[in-house]
Amino acid sequence: MNNSVHPAATRPTARKWLAAAAGLAIAASGAISSASAQDTIKVGVLHSLSGTMAISETTLKDTVLFMIDEQNKKGGINGKKLEAVVVDPASNWPLFAEKARELIAKDKVAVVFGCWTSVSRKSVLPVFKELNSILFYPVQYEGEESERNVFYTGAAPNQQAIPAVDYLMSKDGGDVKRWVLAGTDYVYPRTTNKILEAYLKSKGVAESDIMVNYTPFGHADWQTIVSDIKKFGSAGKKTAVVSTINGDANVPFYKELGNQGIKATDIPVVAFSVGEEELAGLDTKPLVGHLAAWNYFQSVKDPANAKFIKDWQTYTKNPKRVTNDPMEATVIGFNMWVKAVQKVGTTDADKVIDALPGIEAPNLTGGMSKMLPNHHITKPVLVGEIRGDGQLDVVWQTKGLVPGDAWTDYLPGSKDLEADWVTLKCGNYNTVTKKCGGSGS
Repeated sequence: MNNSVHPAATRPTARKWLAAAAGLAIAASGAISSASAQDTIKVGVLHSLSGTMAISETTLKDTVLFMIDEQNKKGGINGKKLEAVVVDPASNWPLFAEKARELIAKDKVAVVFGCWTSVSRKSVLPVFKELNSILFYPVQYEGEESERNVFYTGAAPNQQAIPAVDYLMSKDGGDVKRWVLAGTDYVYPRTTNKILEAYLKSKGVAESDIMVNYTPFGHADWQTIVSDIKKFGSAGKKTAVVSTINGDANVPFYKELGNQGIKATDIPVVAFSVGEEELAGLDTKPLVGHLAAWNYFQSVKDPANAKFIKDWQTYTKNPKRVTNDPMEATVIGFNMWVKAVQKVGTTDADKVIDALPGIEAPNLTGGMSKMLPNHHITKPVLVGEIRGDGQLDVVWQTKGLVPGDAWTDYLPGSKDLEADWVTLKCGNYNTVTKKCGGSGS
């Protein structure tokens, strides 16, 4: 060690010492700030808080904030607290992609919970693939997709649409013979109805007994369409409406059904996008007896559900705040993600993606849902009847949990496809050609 004393001329001046000390302080401050950032895990929330879909999506934003609060009370994950980063893509589909990029690249979130409509999900897919991040998608959708960076905790068609039709075809469901497929004009209703048309025809339903109608987002003038539905249902065969109408267009649609005196006993409507949250904003008297098909209802009697409802209403400081199916799908996905991060000890996307298949988390109907190799989960299927108070009574449900099927068996381009990110490492493996990427997404 050199202990020689420098000549006075070469010694640092007091000013230089102060500058050096200040530099150290700034560096230390930066280190503290960096350490503080490293002590939190950022969670992205990508749901519309304005525009036509806010009626459905705002509550999912609140759900993620609730789950983060609950997890932080348990000490966070692996000793790190969770921090929400909330953005509003405003029911603007291209803006979803822009906001997703902002969350991943700028805000450095470890995971994103978001999207409702399939068009918003399709908008963000390239961003999640390019930046290799993780999206949990919590809403029923049309299937025909399995992406490595996406985990689908909402229902695929075989977990909602097809079981609902099976119920309506049965004696208990009214022995329906004629079908109105009414949807909002975008990918989810169009693909779902394409699957349902093929399914109905495979069951012997004639094309003349299927009426298909699409309307734009936010559609308000339902008088002519409801009149057409009424006329279609007057042919002497039991008729039902299968509704994939999304967002706030449901309010005038159901109102017009009431205006034209269409009761559930005449032409029942089974909805795939209307739950407790949407019904909370409607006069439900004309809707009593109409149906909804989901994988969860607030009215389900189970201790886990009772606790969740109580904790949710306490968190929101609103004893009348309702719960619904996409909320439950958000909760399941959130808890699966937490378990995966705890398992691998990091939020590294590749490691978490690989860890998620096989992870189980409790659902709110008394069972355990599992993440499958195709990035879909197992879920029960329930059909509920609308009550006067906006809740739904379960009138039918599957005996067990149904595994989500990424590719339908009822479309020619899909029936030979299999999604498996564990063994095959492919979202659309063609079982005939034995090749990945033979068709579809």
